[in-house]
Amino acid sequence: MHTAYRFTPEEVSDEQLARIYELAKYTPTALNSQPLRITFVRSEAARARLLPLLAEGNRAKSASAPVVAILAADTDFHVHLPVVNPQSQGARERFAANDELRRAMATNNAWLAAGGFILAVRATGLDAGPMGGINAAGIDAEFFAGTSLHTIMVVNIGHVADDGSFPRNPRLGFDQAVSLV
Repeated sequence: MHTAYRFTPEEVSDEQLARIYELAKYTPTALNSQPLRITFVRSEAARARLLPLLAEGNRAKSASAPVVAILAADTDFHVHLPVVNPQSQGARERFAANDELRRAMATNNAWLAAGGFILAVRATGLDAGPMGGINAAGIDAEFFAGTSLHTIMVVNIGHVADDGSFPRNPRLGFDQAVSLV
C-alpha cells in the first residue's frame, strides 16, 4: 500500500483503533520499554487545535482523515519497566538517574514502534499517511503540556480516496542498500 494523502469520509471505529493498538503494542523495543504513546484525534475541537500545528501543505491531508494519530515518546517509560521487563533488575533506577539516556531511549524506541504502528494500521484494513511536517514543540504544548510526552510524528488514518495516493516510488535494490561482509 502507498502513503494515503486524501481519505473517504468513512468513519474509523473505536474497535478498529483498539485493534491497531493490540497489534502495534507487540513491536519489539529495547528492554521491552514500550515508550510509544498514541493520541487519536477525532473531535472537531481537537482537530482545530492540531491543524494549525502542521505544515501548511499537510493540513488538507489531515483535515480529510477521519482520525489523526499523534505519536509521542514517553520519557517516563522507565516507571513501567518493573512490570514490562521484570528481568532487568535496577533498570528503572538507572534510567531515572540519567535524563539524557532516558530521552534518547524513549525517542529511538518510539520511532521503532512507530513503524509497527503503521503496519498495524494497514493490517487492520485501513490506510495510513505518516507525516513529519509538523511543529512538534507546538503539538507538545497544545496536547501534552506538563507531561512526559514528546511528539515524534502524526499519522493520518482512514480509507484512502480513489485519488488519494500517488504511484509507489522506486525503492533501492538489494545491491544498493545491503552489504555482505
